[in-house]
This record gives sequence, structure tokens and C-alpha cells, in this order.
Amino acid sequence: MIPLHDDNPTRTLPIVTVAILIASVLAFLWQLLHEPQVQELLVTSLGVIPAALLGDFRPVQPLYSLPPSITLVTSMFLHGGWMHLIGNMLYLWIFGNNVEDAMGHGRFVVFYLLCGGGAALTQAFAAPDSTIPMIGASGAISGILGAYLLLYPHARVLVLLPLGVFTRLVRLPALAVLGFWFVLQVVNSLLVTAGGGGIAWGAHIGGFVAGLALIPLFKRRDVRLFHPGNR
Repeated sequence: MIPLHDDNPTRTLPIVTVAILIASVLAFLWQLLHEPQVQELLVTSLGVIPAALLGDFRPVQPLYSLPPSITLVTSMFLHGGWMHLIGNMLYLWIFGNNVEDAMGHGRFVVFYLLCGGGAALTQAFAAPDSTIPMIGASGAISGILGAYLLLYPHARVLVLLPLGVFTRLVRLPALAVLGFWFVLQVVNSLLVTAGGGGIAWGAHIGGFVAGLALIPLFKRRDVRLFHPGNR
């Protein structure tokens, strides 16, 4: 199930959403300017390493000697490949503008960073001895999805359904699309070993829950939760 567009207009320009998207793309292009070995060192230096964040582990010969807490932010702007970047930016573009609209630009910046940090911490506490760097905007964007679910569960989302060799375009309620997405993260997290490589499913879950918890505090007072339909 691949979301392509939502039928949910906004009242303000999503300048922060666009800025994050541009910054993420530029950061990825900056990664590609380096040799593969240097790219690995960038990930090690700027990604979140649970054993460094929660313990005494320090990477050998990092490019940048940053406090581990700072990597909670820097890691959000690095990605492991084009598909990683495109997938994250697609979700950010579709759902981020409405969440930004619901809380305002300044609050959205804080919300995004808190969700991303909460996501990384969730994964870190699940595997505190892991020395594998975590990168990507997935955790922060998961928070946006959680917020969107509470704000606009009835908004219609155009999704692409791969059905074997056939595909189909359908419009589904955001509750179905994002609910399915969250269940998929939980199922996958139960199928992998904590601390293993690959996708940080725990970070996705942590970010989503953070978004659910924070949106009542960050939304504007005139914005209601569980909006009955598209504006």
C-alpha cells in the first residue's frame, strides 16, 4: 500500500515541511559527494549509535567528534539510499503539510525534532548495546503519521495497491492507511532480533506513539481532533 496523495487542503503554506524536505535531499546529495568509505564514516559520525548514546562506546576515527546527543538531530537528515530517501520524503510531503497547518510552523519544528528524538531513543533502549548507526527521517515522519491519524482519520488518501502483476488505485480513509502502516511496523518488529541490522522498526513505533501523545499539546486550540471529514 503506497500513498500518493491526500484530499485534505491546508490553509497555510507548509514552509517547514518543504524546508525539511529540501534539507534532507541536500544532505543526501552531500553524502553522495564522498567516496564510499567516507560515506560510511559520515554515517558512523552523524548517526545515532545506541551504545554511544546510552553507554561509553565511541566510534574509531570518526570524521566528526560530536556529543552522542547531537546525533539525535543529525541522524534525521541522512539516508541509506535513494529508496530510503524517496520513501520518507513521499510520506513527509503527503502528511506533513496538514500536521504543520494544524499547529503552526514553529511548533511543527519542535514537534518534528521531539518525535525523531523519541523514535531514536525507543530503538536505543530496545538495543542499548548495539553499535550499528541509525539514520533517516523515518522516526520523525512516523510521529507525523501518528498526529495525522488523530487529526484527520476520515481524510481520503489515494493509494497504490500492488496486486501481484496488477496494480490498482483506490481512495481509502487515513485511518485504514495509517492503521495498516502501524500494524505492519509492529508485526515486523516482532519478526526481527533486537539490535539487528536493517530497518529500525522500533524507531517507527516510538515515533508514531510520540506523535499520538504530542499532537493534543501542539495543535492550535481551534483545531479539533478526529476531524469528521475533509475541509
